[in-house]
Amino acid sequence: MRLTSAAVNLRDKVIRRGIADLTRMPRTAIAAGPHGTLYRYLPLPADPDHPADPAGPAVHGRPVLLVPPLGAPGSAYDLRRGCSLVEHLLQAGRTVYLIDYRPISFAERGLGMEHWVDDVVPDAIRRVAADAGSGVHLVAWSLGGIFALLTVAAAVEAGEPLPVHTITAIGSPVDISAVPLVAPLRPLAAVTGGRGLSAVYQLVGSFPAPVVSWAFQLTAVDKLVTKPLTLLSRLDDRDCLAQIEAVDHLMNNMHGYPGRVFGQIYHLLLRNNDLADGKLALSGRSIPLSAVEVPVLVVAGRSDVIAPLAAVQRVAGLLTGSPEVRFETAPGGHLGVLTGRRARETTWAHLDRFLDDHAP
Repeated sequence: MRLTSAAVNLRDKVIRRGIADLTRMPRTAIAAGPHGTLYRYLPLPADPDHPADPAGPAVHGRPVLLVPPLGAPGSAYDLRRGCSLVEHLLQAGRTVYLIDYRPISFAERGLGMEHWVDDVVPDAIRRVAADAGSGVHLVAWSLGGIFALLTVAAAVEAGEPLPVHTITAIGSPVDISAVPLVAPLRPLAAVTGGRGLSAVYQLVGSFPAPVVSWAFQLTAVDKLVTKPLTLLSRLDDRDCLAQIEAVDHLMNNMHGYPGRVFGQIYHLLLRNNDLADGKLALSGRSIPLSAVEVPVLVVAGRSDVIAPLAAVQRVAGLLTGSPEVRFETAPGGHLGVLTGRRARETTWAHLDRFLDDHAP
């Protein structure tokens, strides 16, 4: 261990109360609705270390719209300086937008997935396309990836295709039977019909933010137990300490789920595993994933217990209407595959190639 580096890091942790630079990339709100705000990130300024380049990265290509899942704040895409997907995309000269959902209140417990699939995400897509004057690259993580796919498919089925050029779904499970954490619960849910859990979420009205945070951390309980040892053994590794700190901050700022959405996830996905067959019933109609008619990139984390490889890869065989479906894997768990330190050379590289290949 490098003692000098360890001493500096320890000083900053104790005295300065932090190592990670959690400064968010500058952005401006271009539309605000009751259930989310659409932001456009500002282009990067000139780099003072390269005076020969008087401007920042040359802006090019179609706009990228980041779609988060419910439960996680939009800052998951902008975790910290030096490990921010937003920062990476801006450095590549891309125009970046984010639809950021606000925390869910008890009064909104009746909102279902169809609210995001039919209203929130389509509205954001149309606004981005109008603002940028171009079709949109959707980049989505976790449940956000399922929202993105269902949104595009539902619009095609309704005869009103959206101005979407490509979709990237990162860590988005469609085959719940392949998720070891919940597979043992499915037979029990089938026997009980989900009545016990239904009564609970109908009573409380939502899946509260602290429970979401706790459930997320429980999936990495091994890392949680060994975290003190990791901190001590990596005390000289500033980048590692900053990453742990940034992830902790994200976990402490999770959002809740409306009761109806949680119920749909439980009944349609966990209990019945409907999406594994390529269709999901929402608002009285069946939305087929085969209706997606744009290129799709699917990325799965090799150590993701929430969205294991098999659960994510299943979607590749269901997108029969897409002209191209790429399936890639990357190291990391559910958050790590999106914005872990190794994602910088893996997931983000896959995304860069995909967007470049579909630049026209």
